Amino acid sequence: MRPSAIALRKNCAIWSCSETSEFRSSARLLHSGCTLGRAIWIPLRTPCLFPVDSAPQCQQPKPAGNPAPPRQALWDMFGPKVDRGVQRMQGERPTCGPYVLAVLLLAYTLNSFDRSILSLLLEPIGREFGASDTQLGLLSGLAFGLFYSTLAIPVATLADRWSRRNVLVLSIGTWSVMTCLSGLAGSFALLLLARIGVAAGQSGNNPASHSLLASYFPAGKRATALGIVALGAPAGAMLAGAFGGWGSEVLGWRATIIVAGLPGLLLAPLLLFTVREAPLPRAADASASAPPLRQAFASLWSMPAFRHLCAASALHSLSMYAASSFNPAYLTRSHGWDGILIGQLTMFSGFAGLAGSLLGGLVTDRLAAWRNDARWQLWVPAVATLAVAPVQVLAYLGAGPAMVAALLASSLLSLVFFGPSYATAQSLAAPRTRALAASLVLFSKALIGMGLGPVLVGSASDLLAPVAGAHSLRLGLLLVPAFNIWAAVHFFRAAAHFRADLRRPEAREDPDPGLARQAPAGG
Repeated sequence: MRPSAIALRKNCAIWSCSETSEFRSSARLLHSGCTLGRAIWIPLRTPCLFPVDSAPQCQQPKPAGNPAPPRQALWDMFGPKVDRGVQRMQGERPTCGPYVLAVLLLAYTLNSFDRSILSLLLEPIGREFGASDTQLGLLSGLAFGLFYSTLAIPVATLADRWSRRNVLVLSIGTWSVMTCLSGLAGSFALLLLARIGVAAGQSGNNPASHSLLASYFPAGKRATALGIVALGAPAGAMLAGAFGGWGSEVLGWRATIIVAGLPGLLLAPLLLFTVREAPLPRAADASASAPPLRQAFASLWSMPAFRHLCAASALHSLSMYAASSFNPAYLTRSHGWDGILIGQLTMFSGFAGLAGSLLGGLVTDRLAAWRNDARWQLWVPAVATLAVAPVQVLAYLGAGPAMVAALLASSLLSLVFFGPSYATAQSLAAPRTRALAASLVLFSKALIGMGLGPVLVGSASDLLAPVAGAHSLRLGLLLVPAFNIWAAVHFFRAAAHFRADLRRPEAREDPDPGLARQAPAGG
């Protein structure tokens, strides 16, 4: 029999097989439908781990004949269901979901690392510049959060109209350079200006990356994907604890901050040359420009679920950032811990946060699918936020192993909200306003949470110092569980409006069948 050669491009690899009489009854080669005689696999430089139909930028030439239907691949849970109307980039190096997810996770890890490491160095910085707790709270909180939040909105608007990938590259490069310059500051004022520069750079990370991920993952799997990216927050805090605690004792705070900024200078070109922009679905009229900022903002803010989501995220972040900023100082003053021991606890707290962030996304998606109810995207963070309040009371009033266990449990429960809350924002937003939706949630978190949280706790500590002495900070930190209870109320209120807002015509321009099933009439 005359051998025939068939070359098919499947799963971003080239397969070649020839028919022979010995192998006519052999198993089919993956999805190609050809008989397995001789197979040669030539992998491309960028990995692609799921079928071509699931990846927005992998191309699939139509094979001759009628191939067998594709099987479900191992990584199908991460593959977005891209409609046939999605524009495909021909002849370009493919960039697929798992790889993009990994790069964005690394970017967010460095984002959290460069932001969190300052809290490990507040004590030596305060001694060198003679700064009060209120000034240190301003440095790590309001001054940073004000620019981090306000600049996120124009940067997100730029991402919706330009390239999300390029916005990410510029953001990473900016905050990395400014982090290095923070270590060279000769006065408290110059350090404050350098931290404002870090905030300006980091303001573009979340809006652009969340919008990019929303183009790769469907609504039913988006909380898991965003939860995985949110692992960068505890991972960065964990690295900051491991390196910052040691660096403050051995290298000094200046050298520690400079070294912390260097990895981002390597990540920016990696992202530029290996990640491609994912196209928007044609159903969303990808050729049209994004709506005006005022119109897009009005559309999002008109939804009660989105307003309550922003309020809940702001209040929970207020508690979270206040705790992360002053927990090291609290352990030093009230329990006599040194920098190395604090760094070790911060590292273990990072592991707990990793578990919380991952579980938050996975549990939310599983419960929403199992119960056929999208409101689990808000119920899961509501329950976790309510449960963390008594744990934090024990952490700040207890001592010994109970206090340590409470701090670890607080880290786990506090980060459950990341994936579900951002997935909710992406579900309510139209494709051309996804970065804006993420930036508005970020604005609430940063301006109120990051901006006011450390300042409120620092001011409370200063006010109580004449009465409580070294334990004034311990008492000021009791504001943390109180704000978490308030945040849980808004998460529950957002869930009450979520299904109705999903059915609104202006909510989304790319209706997701899965969400439509989970938002029945009469909810």
